[in-house]
Amino acid sequence: MNVLIEDDGAVRTLTLNRPQVRNAIDIPLRLELADALESADADAGVRAIILTGAGSTFCSGGDISTMKLMSEAEAMDRAQLAQRVIRAIWNTPKPVIAAVEGAAFGAGAALAAACDRVVAGSDARFATTFTNVGLAGDMGAFASLPRRVGTARARQMLLLPQPIDARVAESWGLVDATTEPGAALATAHVDAHRLAAGPAQAYGVIKALLAISPTLPPVEVLDHEAAHQARLFGSDDFAEGVAAFGEKRRPSFGPRQGVHS
Repeated sequence: MNVLIEDDGAVRTLTLNRPQVRNAIDIPLRLELADALESADADAGVRAIILTGAGSTFCSGGDISTMKLMSEAEAMDRAQLAQRVIRAIWNTPKPVIAAVEGAAFGAGAALAAACDRVVAGSDARFATTFTNVGLAGDMGAFASLPRRVGTARARQMLLLPQPIDARVAESWGLVDATTEPGAALATAHVDAHRLAAGPAQAYGVIKALLAISPTLPPVEVLDHEAAHQARLFGSDDFAEGVAAFGEKRRPSFGPRQGVHS
């Protein structure tokens, strides 16, 4: 199997499982990963998702050994398979956490950047190496990178793909938390379980609003915020949160599906 699937309560871990090629992404892996993400989205028992890589590497990028000259139509089909993975991450209302050890290069860096949270070992390295083979980038790189690090840094990362370490990546916003080497997955599990115990509907709204707000005039964002917030005022999670506050206890949010945009 190119993607290993493991459940720990309401947390599902998806592991890229091609360690012999540093988890390079070929067509079968793209298909299996998209299927696995979409399945996790559809499973009401899953409330948080972790992406990680087998062995010592998160993902070294696209599998260049499987690439060849092809027509634009053929290349479009191949590219859309990669984009399907990113759409699955962005479309699910469930939090998706990347646990990164070793290299996250090319498509691997874009895959990590597309996630809602990136936890990395301090010796992890990131580089957008698409230009090394004459390509510009895909898998959401032109959306995720500018939103995380700003357009100026994204431009330099794409034009001059020098690896940066996890500490620098964290200072830029590409990484959200660093750990000791080898501890990224364990830390991601702690974060994922905390998120899995949280208000799923609110998380779905947060993802939906952050996805659309950069493209809207600020006054329109206010209307979207109000509409989503008004719906949440009628939710079971809100009722539980208010009751828990009044009873001076921790809220116990139920296993419900989040809200899609």
